[in-house]
Amino acid sequence: MELRQLRYFVAVAEELHFGRAAERLHIVQPAVSQQVRRLERELDVPLFGRTTRSVSLTEAGQRFLPHARAVLAAAGRAADSVAEFRASAALVRLGTSEGLGDRLDLLLGAFARLAPSAQLELVHAPTPQRLQRVRDGSLDATIVRGSWPASGLDFTPLWTDEVWVALPDSHPLAASDVVPFASLAPLPLRISSPERNRPLFDLVLSCCREAGFEPVLGKEFTTAQDTLGTLGFGRPHWTVFYRAHAKLLPVPGVVFRPLTDPSPRMPTSLATPSDRRLTPELVALIEAARAIDAG
Repeated sequence: MELRQLRYFVAVAEELHFGRAAERLHIVQPAVSQQVRRLERELDVPLFGRTTRSVSLTEAGQRFLPHARAVLAAAGRAADSVAEFRASAALVRLGTSEGLGDRLDLLLGAFARLAPSAQLELVHAPTPQRLQRVRDGSLDATIVRGSWPASGLDFTPLWTDEVWVALPDSHPLAASDVVPFASLAPLPLRISSPERNRPLFDLVLSCCREAGFEPVLGKEFTTAQDTLGTLGFGRPHWTVFYRAHAKLLPVPGVVFRPLTDPSPRMPTSLATPSDRRLTPELVALIEAARAIDAG
C-alpha cells in the first residue's frame, strides 16, 4: 500500500468523480483510476461503486476513508518533523498529455529512481496551453503527442504508441483479434475535433484515406467515460484510444483491438525551451521515458 494510493483514494472519495479528483491532484484521470484499482486489489475489496454516470463509496470504502486520512495526516506530520534538515530539492514542472495510461506511472517510478532528490509537479492542460507555458518558463517541459509548431521549443523523442480501435462488443468486428481499417468504413467515427487534437485527427483520417474511404464523422469525442458509455450501449460506431490508455479501460460493452492496413502509431516527445540547456533532472526524465519504452 502506497501513500499516493491513499491520496488518490481520498481525493476520489471526497469528489465522487475520478475526473475532478484528477484535476485536484494535477494528474491525468487514468493514473488515478489505475492506482485506486491497485489499492482495491491489495485490500481485496471494492472501495467504490462505479457506473457510467456516477461514483459512490461502498460500505468498505466508507469504513476505510477515516483510516486513510489518518495515515496521510501522520505521514505529513512525520515529514514536517524533519523539515529544518531537508536540503532544497530541484523542482521539475512537467505538463502531461491525455491518454498516457500506465506509461505515466512507469515514468514516475523510473524518474524517482534516477533522480531521487528531485520533486516532480504534474500539470494537465490543453496541449497549446502547455506548450506556451514551456515557452514562457512557467513549465520546465511538457509531454506532447504528434507534431506541433516548434517556435522556441526543442522536441526530444520519447516513445511511440499504437492507436487501437474501440468497438461495441456486440459488433461482428469485435470477434477479430486485429481490425483492418477498411472494415470500419460503414461505421460512424467519434473523434476529438482538429481544434482539440489535430495530430490524432489527422493521423486517423489519413489512415482511413489510405484504406480507401472517407470516414463518416459522428458526434464529437467528449470524455473517455462518456464516449465509451455511449459506444457500449448506443448505436454502433467506433473511436480510437492509445494502447497504453486502452489497457486501463475495461468498460462493459466495449472491446479494444489493434488496427492494421495501416497500423497507426503516434510519436510522443518531450518539449523543452530551445534557449535553455536541459537540466540534469530533465535528462533523467528523458532517460526514464526511454527506459520504460525499451522495457
